[in-house]
Amino acid sequence: MKMDVQTAVIWSGIFSDANYFGRYSRDVTRLGDDSLSSVLAFCMTPYFSLSMHESLQKARKIDAGISAAFEQNTLAISARSRHSLKLFEDTKRGIEGQISYFRDEVFTAHSATFLGNTWLPLARFLETDLGLYGYGGRLVTTTHAATFHLGFEPNELLADGAGPHIRAVFEEYGSYFAGLGANLDDQGADTFVTALDASTLDESRDVRAEKYYRKVFNGPDTPELNAILTTFRAMLNFAEIVLSSGVARQHLDYTAFKIGYLSLYQVLRSVRILLDDSSYPLTARSAVFADHIVNLESAQRILDPKVKPFRNMLMHYNLPPKLDMGKVDLSQPFFGAVPIYFPLYDVASFIQLVDQCGAITAAIFDEWAEGK
Repeated sequence: MKMDVQTAVIWSGIFSDANYFGRYSRDVTRLGDDSLSSVLAFCMTPYFSLSMHESLQKARKIDAGISAAFEQNTLAISARSRHSLKLFEDTKRGIEGQISYFRDEVFTAHSATFLGNTWLPLARFLETDLGLYGYGGRLVTTTHAATFHLGFEPNELLADGAGPHIRAVFEEYGSYFAGLGANLDDQGADTFVTALDASTLDESRDVRAEKYYRKVFNGPDTPELNAILTTFRAMLNFAEIVLSSGVARQHLDYTAFKIGYLSLYQVLRSVRILLDDSSYPLTARSAVFADHIVNLESAQRILDPKVKPFRNMLMHYNLPPKLDMGKVDLSQPFFGAVPIYFPLYDVASFIQLVDQCGAITAAIFDEWAEGK
């Protein structure tokens, strides 16, 4: 019986995500705006990858050969994209590994591709290698953040003629989710996409990365760290002002909430890791902002080690191993886990807690990035 409940929970989460991605794709198709669709793809792809990677882990237990249906490069790309969401909690990279990745891979690939191309040496100061994308005046992604999250090797992603290969990879994603029930003709509830206004998308701003990162967050001595913090900022803003657009919270959409919650949790956890590691000293100003973030009452509730199994359940689809199966209720949001891990909250007030924490944290990040 225990295994039956666990299996039901796993597949409920997997099918919920696939259904949502189908409705999301339907709404993007109807939107018909290439610029906004591209920005959304930059932001949403790691969550497609998370679902694909984690659900394949479960499916392999049923059919060990299921991965043979995919190109190995596609599986590697989805794994890298999925693991990008761990941020500083990625045990294989940690802070130093992420800093090295931005310095040696992302920065290098972008500068090699976009700088030094003009025939007039005197005009080279006008060249740019970082694109900034905002919605309603707030940063929601950058070309560096997209490179980090998409999962392709940076040089491969930016190579001339890469378009067909990129499309082929995402066609495999689409086929996979279609096999799980994603459908462009789904008549289900609208996603956040239907509430977006293409005219609210800011005109992309192209800048020189070296100059931009010198002026944000922790100052001129830590450009790679500033680039990563910029990625955190974009994730928070996307969840807070784009993903929540038009959402009626009396109707809980499991996948949309999951994306927002995991984005918030991983950023909060990463700021905590950064503060705890003396190898990466922050300026006095940065330390004040970072400390403020992790000491928000709402942040402390989300970061409480006792509630991490809730995060793991959303990330991996599994029920927490020590959870009392008698308290699992498949008819309830999050299978009845909210009052177990957050006993001071019912589902509605828990969602409000996460929404408020996300909004406050995003606002602090915006001020930290560019405030004087």
